[in-house]
Amino acid sequence: MQIARGMLVLVMDGRKMLLMRNEGDVRQPELRLLKIEEAENPRSSLQGKDKPGRSFSSATDRRSSLENTDLHEEAEARFTLNALTTLGEAVEEHEGKVIVLASPSALGRFRKHRTDGLKDHIAAEIGKDVVNHTPDDILKIIAAYEP
Repeated sequence: MQIARGMLVLVMDGRKMLLMRNEGDVRQPELRLLKIEEAENPRSSLQGKDKPGRSFSSATDRRSSLENTDLHEEAEARFTLNALTTLGEAVEEHEGKVIVLASPSALGRFRKHRTDGLKDHIAAEIGKDVVNHTPDDILKIIAAYEP
């Protein structure tokens, strides 16, 4: 896949987001970092400890325990929503197409919450966790992508 000049590239997982723009051309793309965001998100066991809730049926006196809340996953979901807001603002400002590279779980949350207006600006969605790769590696992955 080719990256046009001015095209935005969003790279994210559940804790880190990089927003870049191609300052080069189609033949020699050059990604420039526009924004970086990182959330501190420790394991759930470090975020809080609480007993799971209990419920009971009104027909009997039996009780059941409820599943523990995964605080780590909730924080990743909040981070994804913030990344969507940031991307929406960038798309309005730059008026271009976007390539999204995200870990599979983050991409699933991204797809679930994106707006139809933002969906129209997305040129490609690549389910790979490359947030810690170099821009050159990211460009190679995009170049090798076949929709």
